[in-house]
Amino acid sequence: MTEYNGVVPAIAKALQKRGYTELTPVQKAMLDPALAASDALVSAQTGSGKTVAFGLALAPTLLDGVERFAPAAAPLALVIAPTRELALQVKRELEWLYEMAGAVIVSCVGGMDIRSERRALERGAHIVVGTPGRLCDHIRRNALDMADLKAVVLDEADEMLDLGFREDLEFILESAPDERRTLMFSATVPAAIAKLAKSYQRDAVRISTQAEEKQHVDIEYRALVVSPSDRENAIINVLRYYEARNAIVFCSTRAAVNHLTARFHNRNFNVVALSGELTQNERSHALQAMRDGRARVCIATDVAARGIDLPGLDLVVHADLPTNPETLLHRSGRTGRAGRKGVSALIVPLNVRRKAERLLDNAGIAASWARPPSAEEVMARDDERLLADPIFADRPQDEEQDLVQKLIASHGAETLAAAFVRLYRANQSAPEDLIEVSVQDDRARKRRDNGEAREFAPAQKGPRDDFGPSVWFSVSVGRKQNAEPRWLIPMLCRNGNLTKREIGAIKMQPDETFVEIAADSADGFLGALGPNKTMERGIRVVRLNGTPDFSKPAYAKKSFEERGDDRFRGDKPKGKFNKDRPAGAERQDDRPWTKKPGKPKFEGGKFEGGKGKFDGPRFDGGKGKFAKKKDR
Repeated sequence: MTEYNGVVPAIAKALQKRGYTELTPVQKAMLDPALAASDALVSAQTGSGKTVAFGLALAPTLLDGVERFAPAAAPLALVIAPTRELALQVKRELEWLYEMAGAVIVSCVGGMDIRSERRALERGAHIVVGTPGRLCDHIRRNALDMADLKAVVLDEADEMLDLGFREDLEFILESAPDERRTLMFSATVPAAIAKLAKSYQRDAVRISTQAEEKQHVDIEYRALVVSPSDRENAIINVLRYYEARNAIVFCSTRAAVNHLTARFHNRNFNVVALSGELTQNERSHALQAMRDGRARVCIATDVAARGIDLPGLDLVVHADLPTNPETLLHRSGRTGRAGRKGVSALIVPLNVRRKAERLLDNAGIAASWARPPSAEEVMARDDERLLADPIFADRPQDEEQDLVQKLIASHGAETLAAAFVRLYRANQSAPEDLIEVSVQDDRARKRRDNGEAREFAPAQKGPRDDFGPSVWFSVSVGRKQNAEPRWLIPMLCRNGNLTKREIGAIKMQPDETFVEIAADSADGFLGALGPNKTMERGIRVVRLNGTPDFSKPAYAKKSFEERGDDRFRGDKPKGKFNKDRPAGAERQDDRPWTKKPGKPKFEGGKFEGGKGKFDGPRFDGGKGKFAKKKDR
């Protein structure tokens, strides 16, 4: 078996039994004879086979030329992982890898019974796998004997530093014998990792595998632009469109996990939650539900989902954008593993699109930008899945024939087919109708962001020629209020029951914005805004007579005669607009405009004027002192 050249015989047998036909690049790199007794700093992405890789690298050191381990005593190797799930997963991998060598492997992780772990350590172990905090506890209590340790492995070292385990790691490494091998595995090698390696490794060999350079080939990245109010609806449609065997939805906080879990339960999704507040037993049950098919969607925080490996995980959804490129790669690395294809979908609200673009650029990822699947697209995908369902390939069984004939005779084939479709759709969550948003190309967006274009439509002096009859409206925000089409258009659609196709040119002014609306939709747009004609944030909308003259000063500053509209008949105008009101103008309710009462005057210790008199405590001589109570 040429593929297993350099592998310890007992480990080679385990690989063959497991069905390994080809090793991954990182696994092959760890078999280099030059690494047999050396420290190593390895950068390899999640899903590249790192656990088997360091298992192969440790075998010559631990077995030292023999085929099987001697009876277990003090540990020979220590593997440190950032989270409970990853530590337990590493333990499972090493158990089958070292099965033929007779290794005893013990886990020490937070959330498990520390007394049981102590008893297991007393009975002896060849390899100990654990999390930093729990390993420190066992070392301080003298339950973990480090005297015979030959090797230490730090798995996901960058993540352990991000989680604040530096002091724990330093304590563990300083407690280990100086004459040991130290292997560090990390998705990236930032300065903090390089410093840690320099402090605790001796002449470490730097390994950067080919898999690291081609980390995204099995993952399709999609950036889905949505209106901010449609974020959760978009996630529902993405889950329904792909109908993955297993999917994971990442949130940034525990509160977001709990909220989405409750909502998806109500929408008939089989979901489980993973967050730091769960006990180890609850987390284990949640993952088992995903593995055996009782649940298909896992909603998790970054820390809780670190290192989990679910079979058939074909879809990763980023409900909240990752905070950095490393987190994006680790999240997405849950799918596209071991040669399987996967989809990583980022839900990108319009107001954070630039942040998402920077994130993808920094991660070296070329994502396809699109809208989330619409309700119609989800339904069409459902129909495709129904027509291709293998259930139709099976002929009726003998015991079913009688009932089948009775059903056909009683109801007919068309009625039976309709009933089948209704039953099929009843088990599915209905897709959501989403607000249409514009997915603009990068060149146009960058020109707009740089101030080269302030309009959604091409520069023009009047309405678009191809837009048809239209009505102009004035919106009470402009460039001074940081108005931008990317959030103004979704707001118009949400509040005015419009689609993007019904919005024409948008003309930004310093203090207001002119918006062109299709004539057929103008009345419905105003009606949807209610009697006050306002949108979110108190933004007012006024219908204009004709096309504004964009060459003149801001429309709002024109006089009444120049403006020629009836905006003062709506909401009460503000500021100095009253001085432009013509004599005899009437309010909308036909009450005449009257001069406001003058300011109250202070006379002899009393306020007079206004709506009443002030006859409370009197001032003593107007010098600011209250008179004594008996003199009031």
